[in-house]
Amino acid sequence: MEQLTDYSINFPHLHIYLHHVGKNIMIGNFSVAYYGIVIAIGMLAGLGIACWMAKRTGQKTDTYFDLALVAIICSVIGARVYYVIFRWDLYKDDLLSVFNLRQGGLAIYGGVIAAIITVFVFSRVRKLSMGLLCDTAGLGLVLGQVIGRWGNFFNREAFGGYTDGLFAMQLPLSAVRSSDVTDSLLQHVVEVNGISYIQVHPTFLYESLWNLILLILLILFTRHKRFDGEVFLLYLAGYGIGRFWIESLRTDQLLLPVIGYPVSMALAALLVVVSVSWIIIWHVRQHKKTA
Repeated sequence: MEQLTDYSINFPHLHIYLHHVGKNIMIGNFSVAYYGIVIAIGMLAGLGIACWMAKRTGQKTDTYFDLALVAIICSVIGARVYYVIFRWDLYKDDLLSVFNLRQGGLAIYGGVIAAIITVFVFSRVRKLSMGLLCDTAGLGLVLGQVIGRWGNFFNREAFGGYTDGLFAMQLPLSAVRSSDVTDSLLQHVVEVNGISYIQVHPTFLYESLWNLILLILLILFTRHKRFDGEVFLLYLAGYGIGRFWIESLRTDQLLLPVIGYPVSMALAALLVVVSVSWIIIWHVRQHKKTA
C-alpha cells in the first residue's frame, strides 16, 4: 500500500523538492499511468520529427505513418520481451504480470532491435531504401527516447547507485523496488523529516540529456551524410557510447546468464564497434574508388 511519503522526489543540491509526484491520473473511473502517457507522447513526437525530416528530404510522409503503425507495436513488444527474458525472476511466479506495462519494464535495446527488423521487412515489401528509412525514422526513435525516459522518473525506476553529486536524486525507500536497492544505497540512507530516502544517480535524466544532444548533432549532420544509413549508424554509435557509461551506474542492470555481465553494456559496445567499422569501411572503399 502506497503511503503519502511515497510521492516525494527531491534534488537537494539543486534545491528542488517535489512533494507530490504521482504515478497515475484518474480519467473518469479509469486510472492511467503517467509512464504510459509519457511513452505515448514520445511516440507521437518521434513520428512528428520523422515526418518533418521526410518532408525536408523529399520523401512521402505517408510512408512514415504506415511504418509507425507497425514499428511502434513491434518495438513495444520487442522492448517488453527483451526485458522479461533478462528479468524472468520478476515474472516467473506471476505470468500474467508479463502483460502489465503500467509498472514499466521496457528495455530500449529490445525496442531498437525489433524496430530494425520491422524496417527491414517494410523496406522489402515497399521496395524502399532501408538506409533512408532508418536515417529518417531513427531521428524519431531518438526523440522518443529523450521524452520516454521520463516515464522512469514517474515510476521511480532505472536509477543509479549512490551519489552526492550535483544532480543527486532522493527517493523514498518505500517507493522503489527492493531488488533495485543495493547495499551501498542502504548504507547511505538519508533521513528527512522521519522519512528514509535513498540518494541516487538520476540515470533517466542523464540518458534523456545525452539523447537530446545526440539528436541535435544528428539533425545537423543529416545534410552532410555520404550514404543512406550513415545517420542511423552514427545514432547507434553515439547512443551506445552514452548507454555504456550510464548503464554502468544503474542498479537494475539486466545481466547475461552465466557470466553475469550487463547485457546492455555488452550490446552497446558491440554496436559501437560495428557501426563505426561500417562507416570507416564505406569511406575507405569510396576513397579507393576515387583514387
